[in-house]
Amino acid sequence: MNKPVYLDNAATTPIKPEVLEAMMPYLKEQFGNPSSAYTFAEDIKADVENARKTIADFIGAASDEIYFTSGGTESDNWALNGIAFAQKDKGKHIITSKIEHHAVLHTCEYLEKLGYEITYLDVGYNGLVDPQQVREAIRPDTILISVMFANNEIGTIQPIKEIGEIAHEHGIPFHTDAVQAYGHVRINVNEMNIDLLSVSGHKINAPVGIGFLYIRTGTKIEAFMHGGSQERHKRAGTTNAPGIIGLAKATELADKSLEKRAEYETQLRNYLIERIENEIPYSLLNGEKTNRLPNNANFSFGFIEGESLLFMLDRMSICASSGPACSTGSVDPSHVLTALGLSRELAHGSLRLTLSEDTTKEEIDYTVDSLKKALEQLREASPQYHEFINRHR
Repeated sequence: MNKPVYLDNAATTPIKPEVLEAMMPYLKEQFGNPSSAYTFAEDIKADVENARKTIADFIGAASDEIYFTSGGTESDNWALNGIAFAQKDKGKHIITSKIEHHAVLHTCEYLEKLGYEITYLDVGYNGLVDPQQVREAIRPDTILISVMFANNEIGTIQPIKEIGEIAHEHGIPFHTDAVQAYGHVRINVNEMNIDLLSVSGHKINAPVGIGFLYIRTGTKIEAFMHGGSQERHKRAGTTNAPGIIGLAKATELADKSLEKRAEYETQLRNYLIERIENEIPYSLLNGEKTNRLPNNANFSFGFIEGESLLFMLDRMSICASSGPACSTGSVDPSHVLTALGLSRELAHGSLRLTLSEDTTKEEIDYTVDSLKKALEQLREASPQYHEFINRHR
């Protein structure tokens, strides 16, 4: 290939030209602080509020329910800590799943040190949370249920509407980490019974460092950052006008192209899955085959190490991952894959390929052909592989 094949769009995405163009005036001529009192700043503030409405409309929310943050990690931290601290008099029990992003899991671990109790729900082999298990886990002191919309590693889309209904039946706030889902599937916070929703801009061709937390009106939650009066006194800090404008533009573009883009990515993803399953032995698709994000394919390959496979693919100019970018370098297998019931060996041999609307069939063919070569070389050097083959002759 003449250029790298980028198949790590779940990690981050490039800024679209239209997004950068929309941002540029706020990086140059319209550089004022929106919180200032003069007209120059008031115009920028008005543009920020228009951007807020664009984003709110996309998920069926009201503008004053959108609170801008630095991204998904901050939004997840705020949702869990903010609810926990605001509602500690009611109880100290939170329900989540074992396959959440570390931004949620590590926040839960932090809260456990403060005396909160966390129920970590199991998932099936397909990565789905059973709504009935959510119902059975609820206690009188449960103050929050947090289940991600779509998993960042295996792409499985959760039964969010049903889980939200159960939470609302019991008067419990429901949070979902929608970092991977936003802009890729349709989300309506009212129809899906969502009270808090986390988003990060750089997953949908907006810049790094901008995101938001949707907070339903009436939700009792503490402020996350203290200082100025920005974000209606709930999240202090100078307003990131360029980032907000960029996120709104990316949202607008995603809204216009969502169905067409999802159809294209799904077809290409299915082609990728079919080739791997038909042409590469000892491969396992992780997660739901159809009920997954349009652009996600996650495989485990027997008798290899994922890190070695990534190294070889990188030498072939293919950008992929074995899990979330924030866990690169960890010696532990993916917590998501082990939660599915995979052995440590299979979990260590995983590969995540995430496409975009710019990915081509030619790139997919090149990737599969390269993957076959890399796996053949790695298995040829594996004593475990030869032992297995000799036993099954």
